[in-house]
Amino acid sequence: MKNMGSADRIIRAVLGLILIVTGIMLQIQTGQLWWLALPGVIFVLTSVLSFCPLYIPLKIDTGKGRRS
Repeated sequence: MKNMGSADRIIRAVLGLILIVTGIMLQIQTGQLWWLALPGVIFVLTSVLSFCPLYIPLKIDTGKGRRS
């Protein structure tokens, strides 16, 4: 079951990649903030799968209007 539209997927993927890169760079430079990469990984995975489990209880579907 997919519940994410194209715009939602793109935004999540870009934001996820930014968080991953930022977390890795700050870890290398300061030894801190590596945990920023963790939500980034989640954003990228949900983007790739086109599915967000949090959308189910909130009854959100950004992919409405697409053909099955």
